[in-house]
Amino acid sequence: MKTVQDVISMIRDNGIQMVDFKMVDINGQFRHVTIPAADFGEDIMRDGVGFDASNYGYAVVEKSDMVFIPDPNTAVIDPFCQIPTLSMTGNAMIIDHPQNRPLAQYPRNIVLAAEEYMRSSGIADTMLILPEFEFYLFDQAGWEIRPNAIGMHLDYAQAHWNSYTEGQGVVVPKQKNYHIAKPFDPTYECRSEMVLLMEQAGIPVKYHHPEVGAAGQFEIEPKLGQMSVMADASMMIKYIIRNTALKHGYSATLMPKPVYGEAGSGMHVHMLLLKDGEPVFSDDNGYSHLSREAHWFMGGLLKHIASLCAITNPSTNSFKRLVPGFEAPVTVGYATSNRSAVIRIPAYAKTPKERRFELRNPDATCNPYFCYAAILMAGIDGIQNQIDPHENGWGPYDMNLFNLPEEEKKKLKSLPTCLEQALDALEADHDYLTKGGVFPEILIQNFIKNKRAECIELSKIPNPAEFDRYYNL
Repeated sequence: MKTVQDVISMIRDNGIQMVDFKMVDINGQFRHVTIPAADFGEDIMRDGVGFDASNYGYAVVEKSDMVFIPDPNTAVIDPFCQIPTLSMTGNAMIIDHPQNRPLAQYPRNIVLAAEEYMRSSGIADTMLILPEFEFYLFDQAGWEIRPNAIGMHLDYAQAHWNSYTEGQGVVVPKQKNYHIAKPFDPTYECRSEMVLLMEQAGIPVKYHHPEVGAAGQFEIEPKLGQMSVMADASMMIKYIIRNTALKHGYSATLMPKPVYGEAGSGMHVHMLLLKDGEPVFSDDNGYSHLSREAHWFMGGLLKHIASLCAITNPSTNSFKRLVPGFEAPVTVGYATSNRSAVIRIPAYAKTPKERRFELRNPDATCNPYFCYAAILMAGIDGIQNQIDPHENGWGPYDMNLFNLPEEEKKKLKSLPTCLEQALDALEADHDYLTKGGVFPEILIQNFIKNKRAECIELSKIPNPAEFDRYYNL
């Protein structure tokens, strides 16, 4: 654990001139405020830095003044600032008397509250997660939305559509990018630098590699980490991916479906629980060596999956990825080594302390704090109510669900097909989130309101495919 004095020593020993405070808005995007390093001290840690929370999507305007209290454990040197800068994140507090109190809607406070609820339940004291970050790197990316011009343009030199114009023959066939090596992988050094910067920021990384999409899709996978720590790390991973890409002349996006006809980008979340350092999910006699608690946890996820989608897949673009094919999971069910089910149990996790499962529908447009906390709350609800996924008809599906006959597919339950459906589900099913006061009701209602307005706004905009389909009718 770092102290204020540790941070002051970091500032002195590294010639730091600025201290940057990174805060998170309701959509899971960084905002920041910077102070001269000479002004950082005990008073900042005690009194914080004031900000207007209404501009972050949290509070009503007349009660919007908050203070940000930095967490010294998150102090890292920002590698993307020319002026030596120390970066910190932390928590938001409501200005109150005689002392400030946590802003319950603030994402970091919610993930901490979810962990505390887990501990108070007696089920576990630690949740470990591992999110996989899939993303695209483009040489060019641009778009416009005007009354007389609507469109976007993306390009990647190695993409299959450049097989004639590239001129060097170094292009990747459609959907054939998985683990492809040089000379077909020109972004290798860029991604290696991303990984080194993540390691320097205290985020251990398992590996990076090209993914399936042949228009520049890649993946970086960190190692398992405590949920609240990994929520902070997720924000920093996205920050490093985007800024390193720009440094190398690329444009990075983690949006779920940027390229028509190519694989979408997900953020599969692996998870397991520990109690007193021992695995809760392991049982040599259970299906795929998982305990009844693990199955109940999966049952909670599958019971609430439609409402979870509003939080784990909170963009209209998310549901352009969640369609059959491209390894996208759309079937509400679980299985071992089956990428077509929403929950997949990796067969390679063989030791008791590694045994786990992954939820495959989330994507990186989510606010990671909300996403991970919601997953934990759904799983705890499953354990508390002993929701057995097999008894509920959710599997195990140990077959390729994409290749089932149409009559069999009709018997399966699927994910919502659009954000509006997921928001309807969240409106009807969110009691599991508000238990213990983890997700404030006002936040859920505000989130739904904002996302419905987003859906309405986007639904009004014509797109080029509609011109192709309807212009001459």
